[in-house]
Amino acid sequence: MRFFDDIEIGQRREIGTYNFTAEAIKTFAAKFDPQRFHLDEEEGKNSLFGGLAASGWHVGSACMSLLVADGQRLAREAAARGEEVAIWGPSPGFRDLRWIRPVLAGDTVAYVNVVIDKRTSASRPGWGILTARTTGTNQRGEEVYSITASAFVPTRAKG
Repeated sequence: MRFFDDIEIGQRREIGTYNFTAEAIKTFAAKFDPQRFHLDEEEGKNSLFGGLAASGWHVGSACMSLLVADGQRLAREAAARGEEVAIWGPSPGFRDLRWIRPVLAGDTVAYVNVVIDKRTSASRPGWGILTARTTGTNQRGEEVYSITASAFVPTRAKG
């Protein structure tokens, strides 16, 4: 992962895709969001969604999994090049979580992360706060998900 100093506003990262199969939708829903339109094709078809719909939490969890996996990949690549790898801190939170359109069985969502703001931390020397908007777009080019989240990112100067 990169240091705060190396990240620019507007930086874009394609973090991966996730295919929402009927089986994956039902498995996630059974554990975490057991509503009828997430568990049964016929119920989904007869709902406002018009088909078996993934839980919004499933859409967000797939995004988080891809974000972490991509960060780990970038860290491995940087380490292989002999670069110092920044160890990011936790997130102080998120805002503007939106489930814009239903994600139905068979949809593939591509997630993209764009840095929209950065500032040094006033209370934690050696850290910056990075804010990024992550969106998910289905195979038809329709935006289905977005979230704006922040993370603590170390600066090169350790405070």
